Amino acid sequence: MAERLIYLPLGGAGEIGMNAYVYGYGAPGKERLILVDLGVTFGDMDGSPGIDLIMPDLAWLQQNRDRLEAIFITHGHEDHLGAVGHLWQRLGVPIYARQFTGALVRLKLEEMGHPANVVNITGPRPEVTRTGPFTVQFVPVSHSIPESAALIIDTPAGRIVHTGDFKLDGTPVVGDPFDPILWHDIAGEGRGIKVLACDSTNIFTPHPGRSEAVLANPILEWVMAQKNLVVATTFASNIARLKTLAEAAIASGRKVCLLGRAMRRMVSVGLETGVLTDFPDTISPDEAAGLPRNQVMLIVTGSQGERRAASAQLSRGRYLGLQLKEGDSFLFSSKTIPGNERPVGRIMNALSELGVDVYDADDGLYHVSGHANRPDIEALHELLKPEIVIPMHGEHMHLREHVQMARARGLQAEIAVNGTMLDLTGEAPKVVDQVESGRLYLDGTVLIGAMDGIVRDRIRMALNGHALVSVIVDEEDNVLPDAWVELMGLPGRTRGGDDLARHVEGELAEFLEGADARTVGDDRKLDEAIRKITRQVAMEEIGKKPEVTVIISRLMAD
Repeated sequence: MAERLIYLPLGGAGEIGMNAYVYGYGAPGKERLILVDLGVTFGDMDGSPGIDLIMPDLAWLQQNRDRLEAIFITHGHEDHLGAVGHLWQRLGVPIYARQFTGALVRLKLEEMGHPANVVNITGPRPEVTRTGPFTVQFVPVSHSIPESAALIIDTPAGRIVHTGDFKLDGTPVVGDPFDPILWHDIAGEGRGIKVLACDSTNIFTPHPGRSEAVLANPILEWVMAQKNLVVATTFASNIARLKTLAEAAIASGRKVCLLGRAMRRMVSVGLETGVLTDFPDTISPDEAAGLPRNQVMLIVTGSQGERRAASAQLSRGRYLGLQLKEGDSFLFSSKTIPGNERPVGRIMNALSELGVDVYDADDGLYHVSGHANRPDIEALHELLKPEIVIPMHGEHMHLREHVQMARARGLQAEIAVNGTMLDLTGEAPKVVDQVESGRLYLDGTVLIGAMDGIVRDRIRMALNGHALVSVIVDEEDNVLPDAWVELMGLPGRTRGGDDLARHVEGELAEFLEGADARTVGDDRKLDEAIRKITRQVAMEEIGKKPEVTVIISRLMAD
């Protein structure tokens, strides 16, 4: 049977976040495999209440783990490496990453009690990693975190370029610039590029992307214009932005205080690995609290409205001895990720209530994207001239637009959302299989399946409330004509003003007194009848059908 080259996204295709992409080469069903990235996305109160992290379900990959050679991590964002600590043990293969990214991966593994020595630090091209039928090179690209890399994956069926997250930035402040000469050389080697798996995030943005370096002057001018305490928030991983903000603070005569564990960790790892140099000295929260307000700048976590991050804590009042007051200034030097508008808006309004002046990045003065815009994606297509384009890292509308753009330029292209397996061996990509590609939820400290029903029940209780009903049956299968009802998340009174719990108890007592022996003697039937009556009564009286838990206690004879 002829060998084939396959591509299978398990996360990150049809969504932005939770990236996990499988490549394989070999006989159908026996391909040797590699996994590129293993990230998370974040829960929200609407669709996944109480869930902190969401990650790809690797059931298919676990079933084929004997075929998996290695994991390659392109860069240090949570949506590309955040699941490694939670899921690596299910796969148990070596991990390859560049130095800064590898340091972050090792921390993730150590936090979960896994060995950090499974991480292999790999230098950029021309260094190569050979594993199974694959030869892999890390190629530096610019992005909003240092040492981001695209991957060149050479296989017997041709060369794949997996862009990871990238932009065309020649002056990224921290990290590697995009080098068009290097990419021209890559495109010209051997048989050229067979497959380009490409970032689609900003496919709808019509103007060329801007460099990180253009923000230095606007941010400095903004800081110098403020009269009192200055606070700025951005992505903790955007070390270049942290450096720009900190340097603006120093230039305007202010001391810098970093608030937030993630931010301090990123700066620390950046300094330890050498990707971050000349970062200004920082002071502690206690020191910041003791200085005049016009001599301090806080750089804080929580740009996306995270409930426990420093931005949210400050918006609610005092945090680590620091308190915002009327006339202070707060800058959101970040773009709000779709879906986070409401939590970010809540923080902005809470700051406004404190009298704080809030500034955001909507006018483009204080933020640039880390992803390539449409003209930049087109430029990469033109530079690499791939035979096949596979859009990734985008919602379905992004993938579809990217496919249409590629086809308009005469390139073969195909949409592959999570779980769609493509055969890339021929001149055009072909869908050859669909595999289960669900999600895992981190619920507290336990991983649960998205289809386990736990979150579904939580949402139902949030929408409809809960009723707990207790009844007692004696040893002769006689139900005591009483039921005890406790309500949670429901109005206490009926439409007529009666006590709702007592009203339900009365209806249940009437049923129990007349219940036949067959129903009373069967826990399942009794449970079903009590549940039905409780929901019907609640619906009639308050317009809600609560979730109902029935406790049946049977008294045994001595």
